[in-house]
Amino acid sequence: MAKIKRGDTVEVVSGEDRTFRGEVKRVLPKADRIVVSTVNVVKKHQRPVRAGQSQVQAGIIEFEAPIDISNVMLVCPSCDQRTRAGFTFVDGRKVRVCKQCGDLID
Repeated sequence: MAKIKRGDTVEVVSGEDRTFRGEVKRVLPKADRIVVSTVNVVKKHQRPVRAGQSQVQAGIIEFEAPIDISNVMLVCPSCDQRTRAGFTFVDGRKVRVCKQCGDLID
């Protein structure tokens, strides 16, 4: 079970975007990377490409690039602090628990 999932709020703890908070848009578990909204925004110069019937928009495109999962920490929804996540069993289900306040995250 992953400690950070899509839809979680995370805070960046190292790198250029340190102290920014955002929502996890995508998790790439094989590469240990995640995509966070409004964090690590990069520009890509896109040339117009006509493939079949669809045409790709040309120009400078901005998008969020993946960052390493070790550079972010989970933000607890109840205590609103960045925290580590632990696991416990509740009613036979494995759930995430905040290490700061002890409340359930899931």
